[in-house]
Parts: sequence; structure tokens; C-alpha cells
Amino acid sequence: MRLSFHIEYHTNWGEEIRLSGSSPMLGMGSDEGSVALYTTDGRHWNVEVELECPTNGFIEYHYLVFRNGHLVREEWKGVPRKLELPVDSQQSYIIYDSWQDIPKQLHFYSSAFTESLLAHHHRSATVEHHSKNILFKVQAPRINNNCCLAICGNQELLGNWNPDKALPMSDANFPEWQITLNASTLNYPLEYKFVLYNLQEQRAEMWESQSNHILDDPHLRKEETLVLATQQLYFDLPVWKGAGVAVPVFSLRSESSFGIGDFGDLKQMVDWAIITNQQIVQILPINDTTINHTWTDSYPYNSISIYAFHPMYMDIGQMGILKDKKKAQEFVIKQKELNALTTVDYEAVDRVKWEYFHLIYAQEGAKVLASDAFNLFFEENKEWLVPYAFFCYLRDKYNTANFQEWPEHATYDANRIKEYSRPDKTHYKDIALYFYIQFNLHLQLTQVTTYARQHSVVLKGDIPIGISRNSVEAWTEPHYFNLAGQAGAPPDDFSVNGQNWGFPTYNWDVMEKDGYSWWMKRFKKMAEYFDAYRIDHILGFFRIWEIPTNAVHGLLGQFTPALPMSKEEVASYGINFDEERFLNPLIDDSFLEQLFGSQATYVKEQFTEPIGDTGKYRIRFEFNTQRKIEAFFANNDNFSLSIRDGLYRLISNVLFLRDHKDPEKFHPRISAQLDYQYKQLTTEEQEAFNHLYNHFYFHRHNEFWHQQAMKKLPKLTQSTRMMVCGEDLGMIPESVSWVMNDLRILSLEIQRMPKEPNCEFGNLNKYPYLSVCTISTHDMSTLRGWWEEDYTKTQRYFNTELALQGIAPVTATAEICHQVVHNHLESNSMLCILALQDWLSINAELRNPNAQAERINIPSNPKHYWQYRMHLTIEELLRANNLNDQIKTLINQTSRNPHK
Repeated sequence: MRLSFHIEYHTNWGEEIRLSGSSPMLGMGSDEGSVALYTTDGRHWNVEVELECPTNGFIEYHYLVFRNGHLVREEWKGVPRKLELPVDSQQSYIIYDSWQDIPKQLHFYSSAFTESLLAHHHRSATVEHHSKNILFKVQAPRINNNCCLAICGNQELLGNWNPDKALPMSDANFPEWQITLNASTLNYPLEYKFVLYNLQEQRAEMWESQSNHILDDPHLRKEETLVLATQQLYFDLPVWKGAGVAVPVFSLRSESSFGIGDFGDLKQMVDWAIITNQQIVQILPINDTTINHTWTDSYPYNSISIYAFHPMYMDIGQMGILKDKKKAQEFVIKQKELNALTTVDYEAVDRVKWEYFHLIYAQEGAKVLASDAFNLFFEENKEWLVPYAFFCYLRDKYNTANFQEWPEHATYDANRIKEYSRPDKTHYKDIALYFYIQFNLHLQLTQVTTYARQHSVVLKGDIPIGISRNSVEAWTEPHYFNLAGQAGAPPDDFSVNGQNWGFPTYNWDVMEKDGYSWWMKRFKKMAEYFDAYRIDHILGFFRIWEIPTNAVHGLLGQFTPALPMSKEEVASYGINFDEERFLNPLIDDSFLEQLFGSQATYVKEQFTEPIGDTGKYRIRFEFNTQRKIEAFFANNDNFSLSIRDGLYRLISNVLFLRDHKDPEKFHPRISAQLDYQYKQLTTEEQEAFNHLYNHFYFHRHNEFWHQQAMKKLPKLTQSTRMMVCGEDLGMIPESVSWVMNDLRILSLEIQRMPKEPNCEFGNLNKYPYLSVCTISTHDMSTLRGWWEEDYTKTQRYFNTELALQGIAPVTATAEICHQVVHNHLESNSMLCILALQDWLSINAELRNPNAQAERINIPSNPKHYWQYRMHLTIEELLRANNLNDQIKTLINQTSRNPHK
């Protein structure tokens, strides 16, 4: 079979176009085995290859650009180029392609649209072949399943320019449309255009906006097919906007919940989205976080596996009914007790669910593990499932997830673990319990995913930036992580001392060597269940805030990778760099008095020692890190925590920090201008420090961090067809917006956290279209909670943003909340996804009487208990006709119901 490929692409000097595809002659998709194209003008490229007919009936291929033998760019592969080649056919193909850049409207090509919002569930068959063929291939994603793309032109077959008689095209490879015409029956020149055609009403709705396409006689021979692959096609349709709800799975409450939300409840939440005309249900991470089976495991971002789901999210009712009637009745009683609680009792739920797991596993496990469905799941997931199951077995056996403390298997040995996990081994049954649980969780979430897609609702997941240092991945793949560092965030509106998440940071250089396969596998696994996702702390792909392990607060962190400064460079700003002075805390009587008041003398004698006769002090060795202080106060209950926090401040009272990798390079300490040592500088020194500081944090790294992100994010975000949203809050480098715009990643916009300088509140009408707007996130107070935090700010918001006169009410009334929600739905953002609590705030009868009980997390507290639950059941929510009608009306009024 002969295929002749042609593409027009203007290359730079020394570059060549190559072709890679799913055929041995095209390198089987590899870059190394790709085939070079030829050109005479550096613009028109072609190559002819002979292929054997593929047994699967098609090939996929894409184009690449090489320079001096190295890949420098490749085209967007979100919709693979797919050419059907009938088995045993003698056809030859002449293929004219256009280079595929990332589409401007990339979101329409995501699985959020192609598999859910605009899904074509019943696709038409591909068309038959003739002796001489012209095959048209067009990408047009924004066509719902009531319509199709059609071709109309100056032929009787094409309706003779009557658009209502246009010829419908096949959506077999949606969002690509194709049609094959018998070239022998056409008159030339052929003129044609594409139309949007309504299948139900049998009429054309809209012409494409481009000029007529003209094709002269291609003079095809017998058994030849001309393939014309046009670039993306869009119609002049109203801007698409959608609305959704954000709620953690653990916060869901149904009549059948066991004190915590589960995947069965999530399916009911999809039902609520359907009846309120919402298109998205967004959740927090659902990975297993079980470290010690206590409430501290409630933190959903501290996962012990990037693949395994949390057993707590199991709908145990779907696992089977216990045959032991007495035990079954006991669980009915426990379910009622736990479900009556206003918040999640994590430890009680954990005990009850694990008791049930053991009982149902003993009853049903052998049968399930012998099933074909389980064996298929195991084969597809064993790479992560076996280490995870063995990790959990050892964690519970040794009562710790800290694998470094295990007496055996502290160092991962894949062969030994595989051997231990064989069915004929003694401990197999105990290990296989975790296989059984993960298989059931997979079945339950897959059911929710399928149901949501069938009803045009997008499930949006959340990918945490970090993992637990006591995790399967840290145990099995330690080379990918820097276990000597802690990931966090610099000071921001969430926490004045910064955040210390405790996660290990990544060894990006190591990850780069294998093409970021660790991340690629993670994203692809997530795509099995979700059609959109939020990248938690997307700034971490540019640089991460790395905190030394001896620090508690985030203030002593530094960005990595970064461009630290030499002493000479610091001096060039007019600062006489003195290591002793600038790298160590400045402690004197005045500062001690300022921090500790009447307890200053006691603190000085107990925790410090004098530095000669200078009148200054240093912290004694046994207390000279924040972790040492933390440990001391943890073991001494009679000391005030205010003293502990003051000592933390003493230690962070420095102007510069040594670089973690190069001790001869330095970083200005974040937010140093707020501390005592800065205030002791002369006016000239302060001005010099400010100049250095502003350059370092807001200008110096822009291009460098842009390069770091572009090494990773293009490959990762294009590894699946999920729609990508980034959480880009906090200290945002200018380069973040460059990358997110280039890669079509939706930003996150929050009115009370404006990104515009010198603005108190964001302008909803100026939000970028490619964004998600919301009123509050899980890390913030809800709308009603925020209203009560700062009355002077609330008053300004009341007068300026709501344009209301007079004194703002002390609490956010339902009417005020309704207006705030309406304003956000009217914003320019493509998606408006509101926390469930903020949706409920518009209804005075149904919202929680206690606004403060609605908060999910307090980021400044690393030991926060994540236990928020809905105060209503989902069944009550489904029956809340007044509220549901309010939400539907709001969504319809603001044109966020695309199906209307």
C-alpha cells in the first residue's frame, strides 16, 4: 500500500520535518524511528512510503521537527491523525495535511466536551470506499449530538448550494468529521463549504465563515484516494459558558452514608447537578491518605499513593450484604449513629468501615478475586497495586507508615515484594484484601463516571502537587524525590508565616531523564475517571517553595529551582554583605521585650546565651531550630505556646538564607521587611534591600521559571484529553500567565484575591475567558463566613461591588448572597464553579444556620481536622424545589445553560 504524505510548514534553517506513526515503517510511534520528509523550498514537504495493510484497519501518525538530529518541536496530538486503511485494500493514498498547533479553543477538544458535554454517544459509521475517492477530514468539536457537520457545494450530490440538502459527514472519529466522495461522479472545479446541520429538523443552521474551498481535478487513477485534512473549523456561535458545584466527597451526606461521603453519594450529587442545570461536579483529591488510622489522616492532599483510592469512600452497601444477620443489624445501627453526626468522626468511621471490609472480604473475597473482571483490573494495574497492597500490609503490621522504621522491607525490593504477593504465599490473603478493596472502589467510581458522561455532567478531579513522605512512591521510587526538603508556599492571604505541607520536593532533573513518566502515568490513570482536573498549586511546576526539614514555618523556605545571588552580586545593590550579621537572627533586649513582654527575662535565661559583651544574644544550641523548639514544647505542657511561637519568630529573624545546593549563594528571606532585623537597617540599607528583593522575587526569574515550566507542562497536560485547570493563587510570577495562555490552561479567579495590582476586589467582567471563577475555595471561608471577618472590608464590598447604599448588614442575607452568586455567574469566565455552601447561601430556609461551621480548611494550621459535612442530605437537596428552581433560574438568566 502506497501512501504519499504532503504538508506545508515553514521551517527554519537546519530543520527538517519527520513523520512518526503506528506502523513499523513509520517507527511505531517513536521519535527515533520517524521518517524524514523532503523539500525543495523549505516550506512544502513530502514523502512516499510503502506500508503493509495494518491488521487493525488504520494507522495513526503525527509530524515532528528535528534540528541536527534532535527533536525541537512536535505538533499537537490531542486528536490523533487517524487514517482508515481497509485490510487487503489496494488503494494508494495522497494525503495533504496542515500542521496542528494547539487549538485556540482547546477546551472543546478535551474529553470534558467530547465525552460528556457535547458527546456523540451514537456515532455514525465511516463511509464506503470507491475506486477513486476524495476523503475530507475536518476537526469541528463544538457540535452537539443533535447536529452534524455537512458539506455543501456546486454539485447535485452536495445540494447545489442549497444548505438544507447538504451531505452529512460521519462523526465516527469525533471531534473529527469525515466524508468520502466518489471522485468519478464529480464535476470540476469542485467548490464547497461546510455547514452546521441540524439532524432533528433536517435543516442547515449556519455556514462556515471562510471563503469557498475550490478543488481542481486531481486526476486520480484507479484505486487512488485523495485525503484533504483541513485544520480546525469553528462556527460563529455564542460564547460557551457553564456552571458547577465544588464539594469534597467526604463532605457528602445521603440517607445511606456511613458518617462520611462515598462514591454512591457522588452519583447522587450528579443527579443534583442534572436537575439544577449544572455541568460540572468538582471534588477534592480522593487518594488514600491512611498513615495511622487517626483523624490526622483526614488531610486529603497527603496521599500515600498517587493511584489508590481512599477506602473511606467505599459505598459499603454496594459490596454485598452480610449473611450474618446479627452483624448486619449491628452495622445498620452504627450507620444511623454515624450519619447523625454533624461532622465527620474520622476515627469512628475508619473503625466501622474496616470492620465491614474484613467481614465482607471473608464472605465474598475469594469469589471476586477469581472473577474475570478482577483479573483484568489486576493485570492493568498491578504495577502500582502490588506495591501499594504490600505497603498497607506492612504499615498495619508494624503500626507505622514510616517505612524507614520497618524492621524488614525498609528498602523496597520489587522482586521480593512480588514473591511475597503470590497467591500461594502465607500472607497472600492479608495482602489481597487491599486488591479487593481497590477493585471495588474502581468499579464504584467507574460507575459514577459513566453515569455522569451519559448525562452530560463533567467530573472534575484534583491532582495534588505533593505526596506524603511516608508513601508508596517515596518507598518504591525515592530517586524521584528530595526527602531532605519540605514543600510549602510563601506567605500569602492564607498564611502570614507561609505554609509547610511537609511533602518531599521533586528531583525534576531525574524525572526529566525518563520523559516525566511518573507524572504521565499519574495523569493517564486519572483520565480513566475524570474529564477535567485542577492542578493543585500549578506554581510548583515553575518552582516550588522548599523549606528545610528543621523548619516549621514557611518563612525559612526558598524557591527551587532558582538563581541565587553571590556575595558580590548582593554587594552590587549597595549592601555590604556580612554573613554573621545577615544569616543569623538579630536578638537583643529590645526585640525580646517586644516579643515576650513580661516573660522576656525568663526567655532570655532559658533559651538564649549572650554573644560576648555586645548586648546581643544567640539561641542556645539545643533550641536553635524550629523543630527542636517544637519537640521541646510538645514534651512540656506547662510552657505557653505564645513563647514557642515567639521563639519561632526569633529563629526566622534573618535577612538572607544560604542556597540549599550552593552554600556560597544566597536568597533574600521572604517577607523580611516585616521583621526586626530589617527595621534595624539604615534608611539607605533598607532602600538597597528593597531594590534587591523586588528584583529577585518579581523580575529575576521570569524567563528562567518559564523555561522550567515549559520543560514539563506541555508534555504532561497533553498526555491526556482532560480539560486542565490550574490553581494559580499566591505569589504569582509573570511567567505563569505566559505558560497558561500558551497551553490553554484555565486559571482560577477569586474576587477577594485579585491578581491585578492595587485592587481590593477583582473585576468579574475582566476575568479571562479561559478561567474558572469562584467565590470561595476549600482553603477559605465561605461567602457568609468571609462577610463576617472584616466589617470595614465588607462595607466597601457592599458599596462598591454590589453598588448598594447605606450600612452593610452584619451577616450576609440570602438576598445579598443571591446577588453575589448572580454577579459571579455573569462573569467573563468560561466556568463558574461554586462551593456547595455558597450555592446554599442564597436560600434562607435551607442554608446552615451556623456560617462558621461551613469552613473546610484553615491553611495556616497544618494539623487541621478536615471534617466538614453537609447539614442536609442529598435526598433533601434533590427535593428542595425552591432552591433548585432558584439555581436553574440563575444559570438560565446568565446564559450558563448551553442545553437550553
